[in-house]
Amino acid sequence: MTVTATPTPARDTRGWPAWLVPLTAAWLGGWGALALLGTVTGAGYPFRADRTYPELGLLRLLPDRLGPPVFAAVLLTAAVAVLAMAGTGRPSRPLRAALLGYGWAVAFALAVVVPDTRVLPILGYLPMLVLGAPFGWPPVDYSTVFDWALLAKVAALAGGVLLAVTLLAWGRRTAGACVACGRDGTDRAWTTPAAAARWGRWAAWFAAAIPLCYAATRFAWVLGIPLGISSDFLDELHETGLVWAGAGLGAFATVGAVLTVGLTRPWGERFPRWMPRLAGRRVPPRLALVPAILVALTVTGAGVAELGNPGHLLGGFSSATAPLLLWPLWGPALGAAALAYHLRRRGACRRCGRD
Repeated sequence: MTVTATPTPARDTRGWPAWLVPLTAAWLGGWGALALLGTVTGAGYPFRADRTYPELGLLRLLPDRLGPPVFAAVLLTAAVAVLAMAGTGRPSRPLRAALLGYGWAVAFALAVVVPDTRVLPILGYLPMLVLGAPFGWPPVDYSTVFDWALLAKVAALAGGVLLAVTLLAWGRRTAGACVACGRDGTDRAWTTPAAAARWGRWAAWFAAAIPLCYAATRFAWVLGIPLGISSDFLDELHETGLVWAGAGLGAFATVGAVLTVGLTRPWGERFPRWMPRLAGRRVPPRLALVPAILVALTVTGAGVAELGNPGHLLGGFSSATAPLLLWPLWGPALGAAALAYHLRRRGACRRCGRD
């Protein structure tokens, strides 16, 4: 009798796409050069504390005169570190730990600290701003909304994500794991689909409850209930029509909560029957993961900014501001729910063949 052995899929530790390292290094080097230019000319730097909301964000703790040289040094050093990752060899453990530690610290600062509280509200208002622009509502000056400070924060968020992807791929390769999926042949109980379904369900429901608390206050204002605000201020909101902007944010938060729960439900994997032309089709995982990760990062950034100035909330604490205290938990919970969704749906890796 002939016994045929089934070969174990070999780990694929090949490098990442050829464009990843140069693109990341170019981003870091380019923005670092702008900060260096600001240092030399005294014109400031791209990621200075937001003048629109000067009381929020951790960057307010960094004096303007120190901001440009600090960002120039941090970003240019990170660019050099990324270029050092272009080689195919494996670095020593101390060097690997140093590069990853520094890189992840910079990625966190760019994706979470720099955006602070500015990006999240824009995401919530964006549908209203886009759809209402032809009709002149809401009554805002768009040049003051989409300004240089917002562009810099969005660019920082994008750069932080780009750097994180680079670090993740390099960390996997230098650890002998598959660059695409991170599997290294070692079974970890918490990453199995069954385990991810259990802890991911808790994370998703917790992440969904927080925005619903926020939405409840905004819907109460529409109904004329001064929840957390004075009656005079509520009357002003109704007179100016801004109460509907709050309702729009509440609707956005509600939709986000429903979609968060969808990370644990069958209709988060297959389009529901009532959706024409899509009914029963498989939901592309990235269609759920990309928005979830984006919101998780922006919410975490807003939460960190609020924690950096607790007096801003506690000084005027009310039922209207209470949900903001949960933002630091909302982001990580949503990120955990997204990770669980990924672990449940990733299947066999196309590169290394492991499942």
